[in-house]
Amino acid sequence: MDLSKLPVEGGVRQRGEQVTRLETFVDAAFAFAMTLLVVSFDAMPDSFAELYDALRRLPAFLAGFAILGMFWQAHHRFSRRFGLEDSTIVFASMLLVAATLFYVYPLRMVMSAAMGFFTGGWAPSEFKVQSFLEFRLIFVIYGVGFAILAAIIAWMNLHALRKADVLQLDAAERLAATSEVILNVVLIACATASVAVALLIPPHIGWMQALPGAMYGLLGIAMPVLAIRHGRRIQALADQRDAG
Repeated sequence: MDLSKLPVEGGVRQRGEQVTRLETFVDAAFAFAMTLLVVSFDAMPDSFAELYDALRRLPAFLAGFAILGMFWQAHHRFSRRFGLEDSTIVFASMLLVAATLFYVYPLRMVMSAAMGFFTGGWAPSEFKVQSFLEFRLIFVIYGVGFAILAAIIAWMNLHALRKADVLQLDAAERLAATSEVILNVVLIACATASVAVALLIPPHIGWMQALPGAMYGLLGIAMPVLAIRHGRRIQALADQRDAG
């Protein structure tokens, strides 16, 4: 393969120039999952009151959409960078689709509850908790699903690193794959911490019930910082490659 003719993005040569059937299937599955987050499962609003009610559900939809979009973008980025589609990647992609279609339901419930909390009840919550046990379980299910999605993306990038010689990855591209693994390990650690907190918090202290969800808020700081730092290092190595 003549790597010099490949397009470069973020310091990484894009080996996956053609969209494959597998990638198309994954894209379609994510698109379907996002429709399950749609503002309402019912008919289109036919009055202003129904339209306003639909708009109140928009924050939860957008939050869930962003999270699914994050995992879709990670798969898309992997496909463009490495163009790898052996049996391991096919299996991992199938697992990603299955996990996403399962995860969308607890995602919708948790996001609607979170938006209801942050808006003081303006955004309606579809999360009806009958007991503290149910509260624990929904965050456990959500956290496990979140961690599984991140683990699959990390696994795919680890597989690319194992194929580094076959793919002719240079130092910048190896670091890019390593960075993806690290970022997804951070996601897994955050989800694990949230699950642990949900299982350990006492039921009689009300303010602590916000902690399992608040754990994910740390990602808003950690992920951009790590991404920027890794991006600079990758670009520096890519500049050295191009200069040589």
